[in-house]
Amino acid sequence: MASIRFDKIGKSYGDTEVIKNLDFTVNDGEFMVFVGPSGCGKSTVLRMIAGLETITSGELWIGDRVVNDVHPKDRDIAMVFQSYALYPHMNVFDNIAFGLKIRKLPNAEIQQRVKGVADMLGLDKFLDRKPKALSGGQRQRVALGRAIVRNPSVFLFDEPLSNLDAELRVQMRAEISNLQRRLNTTTVYVTHDQVEAMTMGQRIAVLRACDSASSLDTNLMQCGSPMDLYDRPDNVFVARFIGTPHMNILPARLSDDGTEVELLGGRMPVSAQFKEGALAMRGRDVILGIRPEHIGAAHEIDWAQTQTLQGQVEMVELLGHEAILHFKVGEHVLTGRLHSHGSLPAVGDTVSMQLKCDAIHLFDKVTELRLR
Repeated sequence: MASIRFDKIGKSYGDTEVIKNLDFTVNDGEFMVFVGPSGCGKSTVLRMIAGLETITSGELWIGDRVVNDVHPKDRDIAMVFQSYALYPHMNVFDNIAFGLKIRKLPNAEIQQRVKGVADMLGLDKFLDRKPKALSGGQRQRVALGRAIVRNPSVFLFDEPLSNLDAELRVQMRAEISNLQRRLNTTTVYVTHDQVEAMTMGQRIAVLRACDSASSLDTNLMQCGSPMDLYDRPDNVFVARFIGTPHMNILPARLSDDGTEVELLGGRMPVSAQFKEGALAMRGRDVILGIRPEHIGAAHEIDWAQTQTLQGQVEMVELLGHEAILHFKVGEHVLTGRLHSHGSLPAVGDTVSMQLKCDAIHLFDKVTELRLR
């Protein structure tokens, strides 16, 4: 096993800089997820680890060596691709064994390793089948088996579940997570799906597109545990990206003494965690964030301090165990949650919802960074 250290890594294509100043470490044995919208550079970073993309600046360390100029085959990594990348003319056994045969391992060892991995992944009955005779989930297991059988120092996953249906994605998420815990191999997993990131990663690195014209000095917006990112987002981008439905983001203003927030015509106290930051920013415009689960109907909540928000219903999303309510207050559409299964408001109805005051997040309007 090995850690992966990014030391001020940059990547440019001609004059276009797509990766800037990437500087953090994936710990030995850790399951790290790179997440972000399309075009943010997450797959490029993965390919730099694999050696499939050259590094323009900085140093990439795997274990105790710099690998900038090390050939992919000598990096001791195994990669699972989005498209499975199986050989259609080979059966399952030969697909899993291919990398071992290339390395000219003894036949007996190849048989032993492939059988062990096939048993682990539930593929023991399919070793004679060709990929076209397998389901999507079984093909993904073969791709996993081909990576696992090599016993590498690092696993790389490039959106491996994006071709599967919703139910199978949930199943494969659990299987990959359990396998990683069992093998305890350093793993980097790329996805655009923040639900995958939250449910699988020990830590998550949130990336954002960052080209030469951008004022951002790095693609890395925040790196931390799933609940760190959810409960304490460092900036507005992470606040909106992590969480489903995403956080409500609204313009607000701090009172002249910094003890209250003025929002949508009302006032509420600043929560304790932002007391010092609000004092430093008193009298100034800020950005307020509030998650949908902290906006609810009065008869369903027992929060100590609330702010009433009255608006017109624009949409109701029924999810069975709850309903997601979209309602317009002034020029802003907010999202809240309703837990009752009784009569729900209809589109066009006027509703009165309660906002939990001590659950607000405050960000600087100019930098979009969390108030400290």
